[in-house]
Amino acid sequence: MSHGTIGVTLKNLRKERNMTLKELAEQTAVSISFLSQVERGKSSVTLESLRKIADALNVDPSLFFANETEKTGWATRLEGFHYQDLSHGVQATNLVPMLVTMKPAESEGNPFAHSGYEFLFVVEGVLTVEVDDARTELTEHQSILFDARKKHYWFNLTDQDVRFLLVSSKTN
Repeated sequence: MSHGTIGVTLKNLRKERNMTLKELAEQTAVSISFLSQVERGKSSVTLESLRKIADALNVDPSLFFANETEKTGWATRLEGFHYQDLSHGVQATNLVPMLVTMKPAESEGNPFAHSGYEFLFVVEGVLTVEVDDARTELTEHQSILFDARKKHYWFNLTDQDVRFLLVSSKTN
């Protein structure tokens, strides 16, 4: 995975919001030097850190992957998650469709919130979804749609991979 394009996206979003590295570091509890390295493509970033950054910038974390995958046409791997961009290069829409594969026992991290909505559809396996502290277990071919401003997180609490379609709406 090229870390550079995630860094470019991060820097552009931060500058659009007239936010300094120091301000972003304070909001995310991620160091200024680490954020700087990510922006320059010198360091990779964990999903947890990326979620904190996305939350501080008020964007959906999948935006980082959409920009990453449009160049490779394939997918991004990050900390036990595997994202495949399904947008076919279409950027005019405010929908970001991704196919996500989570490895067994991927439940690290904390709930987060961002603008827009999220639609999840389980293709394979069992996905546990938490929205405002309420947990729902989704099995194959079950789905959920929720306001992403509510604190939420997804978990794979099983010993099998889970694959699900994630469609996020982004605000411009």
